[in-house]
Amino acid sequence: MSRSLNKVTLIGNLGADPEVRSTGGGARVATLSVATSRQWSSQSGERQEKTEWHRVVLWNTKFSQLADLAEKYLKKGDKVYIEGRIEYRTWEDREGKTRYTTEINAREMIMLSGRSGGGGDDSPEPSRSRAAKPATGEGKSESFDDFPEALDEEEDDLPF
Repeated sequence: MSRSLNKVTLIGNLGADPEVRSTGGGARVATLSVATSRQWSSQSGERQEKTEWHRVVLWNTKFSQLADLAEKYLKKGDKVYIEGRIEYRTWEDREGKTRYTTEINAREMIMLSGRSGGGGDDSPEPSRSRAAKPATGEGKSESFDDFPEALDEEEDDLPF
């Protein structure tokens, strides 16, 4: 059997506040613009930098509320970790022209800027949100913030 993998991991900063909307079927979706940058030195020793912009899509599902979390907690400049898959879509615009887009369909998001935001790298406690984690309680999903001891325990039965 042939196997394949479509997995994207990004750590970057939001270039704008999340755009949140509802689909015709009532599903909520958030769109993020995430910038990643790389730096290098040219042959002449001059510092170079290139920034790439990524369109990230977060959906509310029966297992997670990623769109709602983005709307409530994220803002321009915040640093985020995104894990998901890359998707390519085509559609026809109002003038009948074929349009193309590349998106990251996120399944996990970790807010790295902390509660106060600001996009800084000195955040003491990241907030995690996974698309595969079922919601509990009355519309409230548990997070690692609710159980800080879960991150402190050391796993003793690791195979290496």
